[in-house]
Amino acid sequence: MMKYLPPTLIIFCLSQAAQANPIQYFKEEDGSTNWQYIANFSSSMLILILSLVLIKLFFTHRQVRRSNRALKAIRDDLEVRVRERTATLNESNQLLKETNQLLEHEVNEHRDTASRLRASESYNKNILESMPLMLVGLTPEGEITQWNKRAEEIAGVTTADAIGGNLWQVYPTITVAPDQVAQALSDNKPVTIKHSQRGRYHFDITIYPLQEQVEPGVVILIDDVTQRVMNENMLIQRDKMSSLGELASNMAHDINTPLQAILDDVRHIRETVNGNGCLNSDADTLKQLNGLLNDASEKGQQASAIISNLLTFANATSDEKTPEDVAAIMEHSLELAADVISVPNKLRFRDITIERDIEADLPSLPCYGSELQQVFLSLFRHSCHALADAIGREGHSPRLRVEMKECYDALWIKISHNGMGLTYDEQKYIFEPYFNSPDDQLYDATKRLSFSYFIITEHHKGQMAVTSDVEVGTTFHMQIQLT
Repeated sequence: MMKYLPPTLIIFCLSQAAQANPIQYFKEEDGSTNWQYIANFSSSMLILILSLVLIKLFFTHRQVRRSNRALKAIRDDLEVRVRERTATLNESNQLLKETNQLLEHEVNEHRDTASRLRASESYNKNILESMPLMLVGLTPEGEITQWNKRAEEIAGVTTADAIGGNLWQVYPTITVAPDQVAQALSDNKPVTIKHSQRGRYHFDITIYPLQEQVEPGVVILIDDVTQRVMNENMLIQRDKMSSLGELASNMAHDINTPLQAILDDVRHIRETVNGNGCLNSDADTLKQLNGLLNDASEKGQQASAIISNLLTFANATSDEKTPEDVAAIMEHSLELAADVISVPNKLRFRDITIERDIEADLPSLPCYGSELQQVFLSLFRHSCHALADAIGREGHSPRLRVEMKECYDALWIKISHNGMGLTYDEQKYIFEPYFNSPDDQLYDATKRLSFSYFIITEHHKGQMAVTSDVEVGTTFHMQIQLT
């Protein structure tokens, strides 16, 4: 409102002056010009205008100051906003930089992971390709998902032709049936199959169900164990022949002894009869002849007992396990060992002191009686040779101890002797086939017990171990479950 006041006031004053005839206002009564009035009026008007200008300037100055303050506040606000925006932008740039770094790091990790994954896939593929076993991956429907190099060699079908095809169409002669695959999947545990044709081939087949996979399936491993089985059979046959050879040698030696005694008695009788020239001999001669005949009869009975024991051992064969009194088998083995086992010119088994610690009323053991007897005889033969090697030690008396007891639903058998013990290497390898001595000489049947170990661990699913000290002796431990 104030900015419109000076012009209005000036106009008002001019209008009043005009109405009042201003010229008359500046005249004297005599009509002369009153310059004093003119000067005063001009001064007053000038002062008034200056006052109005000053007032205008004052209000304008105030308005300018107010505007400057507002501008300054706006500028300060803008500066604050610019700083905030700059800080936000810097923070955003820093976050963007960190995000880029993290992204770059993740990209590098992803690249490394992809590289390792490719290397792992290549490694796994090389393992599968180099496996000596035939490996086949299958879906529940029988579609082939894996087919390694060994499978190509056996089936004569390339991997490209096999993948995606039905197993029984790609390889019709495979000895795995669909129901066996279904059984492995339903039971969620491996199924083992042994397929063989005697004298031609032997296969161990295992069907493994895949667990924790998106899609169910199985992996079939087919191991051609033909050569291994043939080698094992040859080894077993060799050990059997070695044992039989040793048994035959001892049998010949032990039977020969009473036969030679019988022949000597017959020769003495003939000499006595021929020397007297007739049967009318004196009482001393008849007594001598009677003694020779009794000795010949005793030696004949001994030879007959040896042959009877051997025939019993040879005929005691069975294809199925039967409950047997192991204590009776042990006693019969001791009797047979006394008849047939000896170390020529050193020690006879019958001369060894036998100590027994056999628990009474032992339960029957489902077993192959003849095989257990063969194990006991092998251990007695081994012990006899070890005891013979210890002859000459001061105060040494050959002793063999047999212990049998029931413990934790198992039959525990220990056979120990105080003869020459086994070295550390002999204890490590005595149950291994074709065990060699330190000088690379193949040990004979008296020192190798691989066949006995095979009978206990494989045929009877038991355990067999040895503890020994060269200066003290050796103990053989056997454990066989009663059920």
